Amino acid sequence: MIRDITIGQYYPADSVIHRLDPRTKLVGTLVFIVSLFLFKSFAAYVVATVFLAGVIKASKVPFKFMVKGLKAIMVLLMITVVFNLFLIPGTPLVKIWKLTITREGLETAVFMAIRLTYLIIGSSVMTLTTTPNQLTDGMEKGLRPLNKIHVPVHDIAMMMSIALRFIPILLEETDKIMKAQMARGADFESGGIIQKAKSMVPLLVPLFISAFRRANDLAMAMEARGYHGGEGRTKMKPLHYEKRDHAAYIIMAVYLFAMFAAKKIAGF
Repeated sequence: MIRDITIGQYYPADSVIHRLDPRTKLVGTLVFIVSLFLFKSFAAYVVATVFLAGVIKASKVPFKFMVKGLKAIMVLLMITVVFNLFLIPGTPLVKIWKLTITREGLETAVFMAIRLTYLIIGSSVMTLTTTPNQLTDGMEKGLRPLNKIHVPVHDIAMMMSIALRFIPILLEETDKIMKAQMARGADFESGGIIQKAKSMVPLLVPLFISAFRRANDLAMAMEARGYHGGEGRTKMKPLHYEKRDHAAYIIMAVYLFAMFAAKKIAGF
């Protein structure tokens, strides 16, 4: 389960998505996520499915690798679906004991499940095709206008990049701690959900100690290399938009137009 989380990992490949400017991928991911919550119709989600499938195909990242990331949120997904099924009032469809499944609840549950699934996969595409350094440069340059109002853009971009980079590291550390404790007789598999949650408590102390130790080592390494923020720093590989980036923005515009058109069609 721990190793199935794909957000924060990088998958090296030679694809047009990997070669895109990180700002283009950040904007594209944001546009895709926002569109999932703005347009709620079957036709709109068909458009979103086609768009996401095309991006995954162009990224050359195996689809099975992306789907692995859904295993980690399966419990959250099931809870969300169940709550929407039984707690949203509307036209009754099926009655199970004292619980009633309504038409509105069923529709909301289906759309919410699709949203969460596409949100995870869409975010994974960005992190799997973009290195942490590229993400830092992209966020910093994209948010550079905020420097005029004294927003520490470089520090914010650096913190977000480090946080993303630490996700797979902490997951690997958690897996090692679990295996070490299982070798000493710990049981993380048996029992119900509450019992499994309680069995995870002994993991927290060594995991927090390891995280703080890594953070301290990173801070000392950055200071030893003369890091004092982004003031006056230059880039070894400055970001520049290429023709493929302009083409990607055009594809995003076409995608949004198709989503608006699908919404209009669904309205009629």
